[in-house]
Amino acid sequence: MRALENRKSLPHSAENPFEDVKPGDYFYNAVLWAREKGITSGTYGSHFSPGETCNRAQAVTFIWRAEDKPAGTGTSFGDVAPGSYYEEAVKWAVASGVTSGTGNAAFSPYDTCTRGQIVTFLYRDMGG
Repeated sequence: MRALENRKSLPHSAENPFEDVKPGDYFYNAVLWAREKGITSGTYGSHFSPGETCNRAQAVTFIWRAEDKPAGTGTSFGDVAPGSYYEEAVKWAVASGVTSGTGNAAFSPYDTCTRGQIVTFLYRDMGG
């Protein structure tokens, strides 16, 4: 699991493309690290939006990218748009047991991802 081997890495570059992430912010190194590893490119333009909540699509996509975008071999859900940025991440998450959706053949990509859901995704991804 790529995420484990990169766990304590610091960003190699001091380049910060995000206007809303400042040196001294507790998440500064984490955001630069995640950008450097291809886990995020921000929310729009030159923004990361650190105070915003994540939705389920974003959370699963972060984990999928941290795992180096493994092939998505699982089936998707009726509410996962074909060609969406998160489609392959959801397919991978289903195939690898990270998620089975929210019920009634739905993934609910735009629902807020609770802290409980996020740690469950991580736990399942790490082999728990």
